[in-house]
Formats: sequence, structure tokens, C-alpha cells
Amino acid sequence: MRDLLFGRKRVRFRSTRPYNTRSCRALRGPYLEHLCQFLLEFAVNMQIRPFQSSDLQRLREITVEAFDGVSIDQAMENAFGLINGHNWQWRKGRHLDDDVARDPGSIFVAEEEGRILGCITAWMDHEAGVGHIPNLALTPESRGKGFGRQLIEFAIDHFRKHGMTHARIETLVQNGVGNHLYTSVGFREVSRQIHFAMDLTAGADTVVFDD
Repeated sequence: MRDLLFGRKRVRFRSTRPYNTRSCRALRGPYLEHLCQFLLEFAVNMQIRPFQSSDLQRLREITVEAFDGVSIDQAMENAFGLINGHNWQWRKGRHLDDDVARDPGSIFVAEEEGRILGCITAWMDHEAGVGHIPNLALTPESRGKGFGRQLIEFAIDHFRKHGMTHARIETLVQNGVGNHLYTSVGFREVSRQIHFAMDLTAGADTVVFDD
């Protein structure tokens, strides 16, 4: 018997019957089929644990790959080329270093049988009562299985346990997957911003990045 999170509801699941694709088809009704697929996703022995310093290099690699196409650093490189001799992957990887330096106790790692699947990074402004989620990343084969949602819900529970009253997360407009996921978990869009960048070595060329 185990408790599973189904959306925002906790479901107590008790069964010794194996679930597979055939048993899903045998179910009647979209809700039951959806629930069965949900249980199948949890058949993977994914666990969430605290960050360890030995995770950092692998998490850098996963994060850089996951943010390909939805990174402000990448957009700047597309506009200006290499900046100060470094590519956007190097810059994005350093974001993990910043997260570790700021609040290593609020970084959580998803793994399966010792294999790292991804992570979520967070930090808390205790005075303001707001928890922040800077980065969420999963390996390609771990996406679409509900793991990102579990990591977000884990971070939200972490915020609540530490007295936070609100949570924030950001993404780019072109990140359709992230926009859908965050709103489905319960986040509301409250504002949009535009990112500007300027090459200080080549006159006054300015590039605008919509967010």
C-alpha cells in the first residue's frame, strides 16, 4: 500500500495486481484509464532526495541540455556570439553553482536506482514569505512522466514546512511545456517582462528578448 499524489489529491493505492498497458485498455471510462496511466508512471522507482555535492556536475549537464531553446543566455549568444570567451552552456551551468551557494538545502534530486533523472532548485526569502524556484530540469527520457510535477510539489511542500506563504517560478514565453505545467500545478501568471542586452564593445546595438 502506498500514497500517491494525483494532481492535488493524495490517493491511497492498495493492490497486488500488476498494472500494464493491457490492463489500462481493459478499464472503462477516461478517468479510470487516466488513473491507470498515472499508476504506471509511478511504477518507475523514482525517488526524491536532498542534493549532495557529488551531484553537481551531472546536474549541470542535465540542466544545460534541458534549457536548450528556452535560455536567456542562449538568446544572447544567438544575438552576439560568444561573450567573454564563454558559451551559453557554460553560463547556464554556473546558475547551478549560484543555486548551491545560495541554498543547498533547498535543492532536490530525482533519481531511479542511483541514476540521476533531474533536479529542482529553490531558495526562500523568509522575511518576504516567498519561495523561489530558479531551475527545474530532467533528462530527455524522464520527461512526460509526471516527474517534473512531483519535483515542483515537493518544493512547494518544502516551502510550506518553512513558513512560506507564496511561491514564484519563471519561464520564457516559448517554453510551452513549462507554461502548461506551472499553471496546471496552481501557479498564476501575474506579469511579463522583456529582457534587454547590449554589446558594450561595439557601439549602441541593443537586442530585446521577450519574456
